[in-house]
Amino acid sequence: MSDEPVQVSIRILDKDYRIACAPHEEQGLRESARILDGKMREIRKTGRVIGTDRIAVMAALNIAHELFQLRRTRVVDSGELDPRLALLQERVAQALAGEQALDASDERV
Repeated sequence: MSDEPVQVSIRILDKDYRIACAPHEEQGLRESARILDGKMREIRKTGRVIGTDRIAVMAALNIAHELFQLRRTRVVDSGELDPRLALLQERVAQALAGEQALDASDERV
């Protein structure tokens, strides 16, 4: 499998672009372009933002905000897991310590 860049044609808001990317990234690029095109069309449809540049900036801000929210949610979720993992580690350590104590008492009998 070659790592040579491939030229990918994408269409965003009725304009064609040729983008170079690694072959294994082509599908992701196409999906990203589809998402961006959809966001830009939603913004254009509202009629409140005029001009392709402004529509692109608003779409980029919306996508960045969604990414930020997802990252923040993931941090909160992992923050909830940390205390649970610490508790489980403590229980495992106690169980192992109890087992070692039993093993030691067996040797004395």
